[in-house]
Amino acid sequence: MPRSDGIESFDTHAGEAELGDLRARLAAARLPEPETVCGAPPGRGRWAQGVPLADLVDLVDYWRTEYDWRLFEDRLRRIGQFRTIVDGLGIHFLHRRSARPDATPLILTHGWPGSVAEFVDVVAALTDPVDDGAPAFHVVIPSLPGFGFSDKPSAPGWGTERIAAAWVELMGRLGYPRFLAHGGDWGGNITTVLAGRFPDHVLGIHTTFAEGPPGLTTEGLTPVERAWAAETADFWANRAGYAKQQATRPQTIGYSLVDSPVGLLAWILDKFAEWSDTEDSPFETISRDRVLDDVTLYWLTRSGASAARIYAESHAALDPALRVDVPAAITIYPRDIEKYPRPWSEQRYRRIVRWWSPEHGGHFPSLEVPDLYVQDLREGLAAVLAAHGDRVA
Repeated sequence: MPRSDGIESFDTHAGEAELGDLRARLAAARLPEPETVCGAPPGRGRWAQGVPLADLVDLVDYWRTEYDWRLFEDRLRRIGQFRTIVDGLGIHFLHRRSARPDATPLILTHGWPGSVAEFVDVVAALTDPVDDGAPAFHVVIPSLPGFGFSDKPSAPGWGTERIAAAWVELMGRLGYPRFLAHGGDWGGNITTVLAGRFPDHVLGIHTTFAEGPPGLTTEGLTPVERAWAAETADFWANRAGYAKQQATRPQTIGYSLVDSPVGLLAWILDKFAEWSDTEDSPFETISRDRVLDDVTLYWLTRSGASAARIYAESHAALDPALRVDVPAAITIYPRDIEKYPRPWSEQRYRRIVRWWSPEHGGHFPSLEVPDLYVQDLREGLAAVLAAHGDRVA
């Protein structure tokens, strides 16, 4: 039912015909021959040419015969789903208010190839912690434009700057004129823009993506920081073909992602494998169901092409002059794909109140190391609030 603030409750229930079509397409999939590194011992070398055939066959079979999308629908329903029109576009979001009177509003923003599915396992711990001494949050998790159950933009212009402005409008509409923000990947980029452009609304941020301005020197960096800079440069030089494809030809790759569930699965699974803190398979730390929740959401909403367009809108577009003056907590997970030295990050983030690099975790910490991730968010945002000197009810 619509509310006076233009927010409507939302529910999703995929039709049996849609799920049957998915299973039929999986059963009829045409697959290539095995990769020519087949037979390699367990380890990342097996993935040198992309997703190994044997791994994909196993996961496709599980997706077709055992995976239950209804369980994910139920999880979304229990958290609370809504939609509203912001700047002319329908935005889907999860919203769970804490029972704690001292809770602070917090917006969590996902990236690609993620979705709201990244955060479903941590909402309860953030909104209603068992420990009364832990901070509590009113949690808002929007689906990016073109992702999931948000609308697909029909014209260019929905880049990270516009998305950040839409998030401010969304939070105000929910009664949160001032709030905390967190994100990684595109979510980290948007969180940075939120803090830099809207400091009167953003109390502070926590991010796993802290890109400094371009052109900074490696002189004076520690050996670890130099290694981080080299790893990040190597990623963009040699392992970022997906980003260049989606930044330049999202429509072309989009046909495959919307028409073939196996193609969509392989395109996304490749990133879960390469970007997670594992030695052989992403399923060492992330369950098959969580990966398939994410992929099935892309499939059922036909958002492979529309989600890819965020690269065409905003790839390498973070304003070099943008500065963040609100308190910031920054965490660098060891197997993430972009790791920026603190001296570089300090050129953009002017009030870093907590800097941490744990021993474990990759690009998807909320799925890989959820307990550590929740602890990190709590401690980082507590430091942000302490530095800011106030709380928002």
